[in-house]
Amino acid sequence: METTLRGVGVSHGVAIGEVRHMGTAVLEPPAKQIPADEAPREQARARQAVEAVANDLIARGNLAGGEAQAVLEAQALMAQDPELVADVERRIAVGSSAERAVYDAFASYRALLANAGEYLAGRVADLDDVRNRIVARLLGVPMPGVPDSDEPYVLIARDLAPADTALLDPSLVLGFVTEEGGPTSHSAILARALGVPAVVALPGATELVEGTVVAVDGSTGDIYVDPDKDRRAELAKAAEERRAALAATSGPGATSDGHKVPLLANVGGPADVEAAVKAGAEGVGLFRTEFLFLDDSKNAPSEEMQVEAYRQVLEAFPEGRVVVRVLDAGADKPLEFLTPADEPNPALGVRGLRTLLAHPDVLHTQLRALATAAEGLPVYLEVMAPMVADRVDAKAFADACRAAGLHAKFGAMVEIPSAALRARSILQEVEFLSLGTNDLAQYTFAADRQIGSVSRLQDPWQPALLDLVAAAADAARAEGKSCGVCGEAASDPLLACVLTGLGVTSLSMGAASIPYVRATLAKYTLAQCERAAAAARATDTADEARRAAQAVLSGE
Repeated sequence: METTLRGVGVSHGVAIGEVRHMGTAVLEPPAKQIPADEAPREQARARQAVEAVANDLIARGNLAGGEAQAVLEAQALMAQDPELVADVERRIAVGSSAERAVYDAFASYRALLANAGEYLAGRVADLDDVRNRIVARLLGVPMPGVPDSDEPYVLIARDLAPADTALLDPSLVLGFVTEEGGPTSHSAILARALGVPAVVALPGATELVEGTVVAVDGSTGDIYVDPDKDRRAELAKAAEERRAALAATSGPGATSDGHKVPLLANVGGPADVEAAVKAGAEGVGLFRTEFLFLDDSKNAPSEEMQVEAYRQVLEAFPEGRVVVRVLDAGADKPLEFLTPADEPNPALGVRGLRTLLAHPDVLHTQLRALATAAEGLPVYLEVMAPMVADRVDAKAFADACRAAGLHAKFGAMVEIPSAALRARSILQEVEFLSLGTNDLAQYTFAADRQIGSVSRLQDPWQPALLDLVAAAADAARAEGKSCGVCGEAASDPLLACVLTGLGVTSLSMGAASIPYVRATLAKYTLAQCERAAAAARATDTADEARRAAQAVLSGE
């Protein structure tokens, strides 16, 4: 008999298939003592395993490209963390085997981060995956990972590490469902980039029996267990209607009455450009530049290397708008040459623009490289700073842009509530705002975006978050300037209509979401979007806001 479960839909589409479970995690190694004379050999084994896993993660990133590459390279840095490696070697020196020392060192590191309120404490899947891969290599057993199957299936897991999500084969993995994770977790972002239907934060997901047929609706978050013929027909019809709507809509983003809403792409580097162009992106709303800096955590890339990479992206959008975010280092993207290693809570410390202002040479080199890359190109270059807190930050960034000779618009990301509340003040120094809804939700609700247990507070439909979006958009309108959204909220077609109704002037998202957003916007007038936005803000919960907006747009 059919039953229905509800998680958080994070990637559009419908998948129907048999359940296959993620490979089991590595078992806890036995706690056996080794003779003192074996310690050097065990320490060498541990170092070799760490390096092999880090190299494997980097190789996977190179194959995946784009956002996945940056995520996996950050995970490789986690494997090679000097303090962790030193702890492993200390444990071996007092008698632990290499595999047991790795297991215990990671457990200690994880507990330390959690107790200190560390931003990385929420990266459970990332941290555990690194540990499991190192221990598996030391034990000589297969790596944990996606199951081997000749037939397409729906993948079920407690959580998916980026290394697994990045290289999923969409021809075999019809969709995936996880117990943990949130709408802005790494796996959710990569799922959208792959175009694989996905549902996260589903309690009891791993209890689904292997081989059970499920239908996954990545738009609604619904999971239908043993769907009957009527349900399958209903889902197939909805999927066909969606495909038809996508095929019928092309060109610039706009509401049905002609109100223009440019649809831009989020890219992590040159590898993401082809998908963005194919999806009809009108430009780039968020060009993450971290990918260049994660290749070598100890040294900044040369100015020449930066120029080459930036120009590849700029050349792909002649006459288009490309918004570049300068290096966003710190917190979950630590760099040895930039970020402090001893901050008790990096998410609330020196990160983003604060890091760059503390290292003006790095900022100046990047801005100069952007200026050189844009020379002679008919592109509309805009450059923005991450984690701007107030007008002082905005002025410091604008001054740095001018000092570097950058001929572009200067902007500020709104990721901290103070920036949304004082947006009009910030706009006295810069020419545009861009709302990073992922971090804005995280800081508004004190809810780490990687922790599934607080996923309801990461939901971009939260009315308090919509209030902050409205405050920033109102300020920009009053100053005659633009205010876009480049967070994952823009990838939700229904929410895209609400954001438009709130006064947002552009939407940027993963390339795979652009056709869905374009087709949905084209169905409604600006007035309908404004009424839906007002209805959503008048509620008290994310679910109520979603239902209220849907009711307005469906004419109920």
